[in-house]
Amino acid sequence: MTNDETILRIEKLSKAFGSTQANSEIDFELKWGEVHGLVGENGSGKSTLLSQIAGMQRPDSGTIYLKDEVYSPLTPLDAYARKIGIVVQEYGLIGSLPGNINVFLGQEKRFTKAGLVNVAKMNAEIRELIKKWDLSDIPMNVPIITLNVESRKQLELLRALSVDPEILILDEITQALSYDNRLKLHSLVKRFKAMGRSVIIISHDLDEIVEIADRLTVLRDGKVVGTVETQGLDMNDLKRMMVGREMEGEYYRSDSSPSKEERVVLSVDNLSVTSGVEVDEVLRDISFQVHAGEIVAFCGLSDSGLRTIGKVLYGLTGINGGSVKLKEKDTDVANSQVALSHDMAYVPKERDGEGLMIYASIKENFCLPSIDDLKGLFGLLRPKALKNAANKAVLDFSVRCKDIYQEIGGLSGGNKQKVNLGRWLTKDRSVLILDCPTRGVDVGAKSYIYNLIKDLKKKGIGIVLISDELLEVLGMADRIFVMKNGQIKKELLRGPQFTEEEIIEVML
Repeated sequence: MTNDETILRIEKLSKAFGSTQANSEIDFELKWGEVHGLVGENGSGKSTLLSQIAGMQRPDSGTIYLKDEVYSPLTPLDAYARKIGIVVQEYGLIGSLPGNINVFLGQEKRFTKAGLVNVAKMNAEIRELIKKWDLSDIPMNVPIITLNVESRKQLELLRALSVDPEILILDEITQALSYDNRLKLHSLVKRFKAMGRSVIIISHDLDEIVEIADRLTVLRDGKVVGTVETQGLDMNDLKRMMVGREMEGEYYRSDSSPSKEERVVLSVDNLSVTSGVEVDEVLRDISFQVHAGEIVAFCGLSDSGLRTIGKVLYGLTGINGGSVKLKEKDTDVANSQVALSHDMAYVPKERDGEGLMIYASIKENFCLPSIDDLKGLFGLLRPKALKNAANKAVLDFSVRCKDIYQEIGGLSGGNKQKVNLGRWLTKDRSVLILDCPTRGVDVGAKSYIYNLIKDLKKKGIGIVLISDELLEVLGMADRIFVMKNGQIKKELLRGPQFTEEEIIEVML
């Protein structure tokens, strides 16, 4: 089988949801042994296209051919049977069930005898998958709702691999992974390609997708703009294809030196978290300060304790030693209520599960953190004030929506994140904690968020930026703390030593 032969071909595929045309006459082909990327802004139709290949949605018109035969999957199980595995953008797991059941959901008959499910056999097969593809170990016998976003995504990957797929579909998985697990995924994709199998991947990390994909198909407004080879591709040309215009303004910061005000807004001294958390969430003797108008960034591998930092600073996780103080008021941040009442804000990595009320309206999400400021006499809410505040926020943060009463779950990833950030910034804040603020958003929304962060820095807000993307911390931070085994291993100041190589050497 040569990689000039096509395993999957799509002709004139269209899909609408009400008045919204998600896909319009899509033509697409995937070759054997090819890594094919799909890129485009949020809402361009990428995930809708993949969901039809995976049997999660049915097209309104058009035809899909698999190995030159008409392919019309009615359910994901049909796709599994044809050796197509998918990791979806939003969570595709059942939170109340343990990891092993989720991995083999729909395949239980393979492990069932006399009405009993052989869990030991399931676990043994999962261990073989982890070993075969060199993936990280994950707890399998606990409800997945207790696991973090990275572990859940790895479980979804195991489920996709469990069908021994000839086509592996990855929809926004990489930005959920820390640096080391991202490298494992890259290695897996290379092995897949070497085996003559095919991968379709969506990622908003353009540098990453250009590096690992052979070709890219660009979607805009539900239509194919073009398909290009990645070798020798000009990134500005790619961005122009995606957004239909030149990208204006700077992306990351243009200055090459650190800057800050003299006053300290947050002080952390000898902070330790050693009990009540998993091993990879432990922190030991963490000390640092955040000045007004300073961006302090944290990066590290999956077991470095990185995910714990933001939760501890905002009082969501208890500490075993040390202190977190709002310096100007000499206030201990003992819990999240103290943090909120003293103008701190926290934007978690897991936007849908921890940040937003996904089934509530845009208005409710925008107004909740500032609800006390929108009350009238006797503590009663003022409906007009709520409405005006939400409408102003939608305009201020450029949220594309029907109206403020639209359910937040109906927004694109970029617009969700604008609400997720904006809900904290409808009033003045002194400290802003951001955990992976651009995860799952397109290049246009990223540019918007970076410019917003730069504006907040100019206004004197102290910012803690936690990120799995090294280019993000290098591009935005005044100082970088590199984490390893729950400790700060190195501090880097913005300047010539700000390089990926310097950070990776410490992380590994």
